[in-house]
Amino acid sequence: MALLTRIGPGRTAGLIYLIVIATGIISLAFVPSQLIVSGDTAKTVENIAASQGLFRIDIASGFICYVAFLFLPLAFYRLLSHVSQSGAMLMVLLAIVSVPIALGNLVNKLDVLTLLSGKAYLAHYSVDQLNAAVMLSLARYDSGVLVAKIFWGLWLLPLGYLVFRSDLLPKVLGILLMLGCFGYLVDVFGATLFSEYPATNLARFARAPASIGEIGTCLWLVIFGASKRAESVG
Repeated sequence: MALLTRIGPGRTAGLIYLIVIATGIISLAFVPSQLIVSGDTAKTVENIAASQGLFRIDIASGFICYVAFLFLPLAFYRLLSHVSQSGAMLMVLLAIVSVPIALGNLVNKLDVLTLLSGKAYLAHYSVDQLNAAVMLSLARYDSGVLVAKIFWGLWLLPLGYLVFRSDLLPKVLGILLMLGCFGYLVDVFGATLFSEYPATNLARFARAPASIGEIGTCLWLVIFGASKRAESVG
């Protein structure tokens, strides 16, 4: 706690955000890109079975990401609540709601490890049945991520508003964060309503404002902290 007091609320929020972003990239992007082969069940299962250490890093990174995300809105509350108490409370609520959804969703990846464990009670399943069960668990995980994305997007709206109004960070970051909220929602409802959505250009760019805004906010706080006024808050 003394260390956090010395580095100030701005850099504290930035460092927690850095943990969330780094572990999120590992769990949600990097490891899946190495193991998941779209449209090829056998190759995907083969990759995971051959690289279980990497898959376990994926799961561990997810645990770290979502636990850190539990503390992130509290750090921003300390930094930005002077702008709007009600806005800051809404930000915290919308962010924290996502944590049990995201953590519970990791059970689906743990189930994949169970299915590939070679335990005796799995012997009566054929290879095709086990492969199908693995892919079903991964599909359920993707569905859980889609639900969590609702709140990963919604919390950015009050966060962006607070950043924009605070004069502690560049206003463009607040604008990007608010736009990022709607990008996440487009992603969620596009994938829900249209089966072809993931292959569209909109899917590739919908969350770009959120990515730029979140990474930009994180790096600004880590490098520059907040203004003297912000460092004295809380």
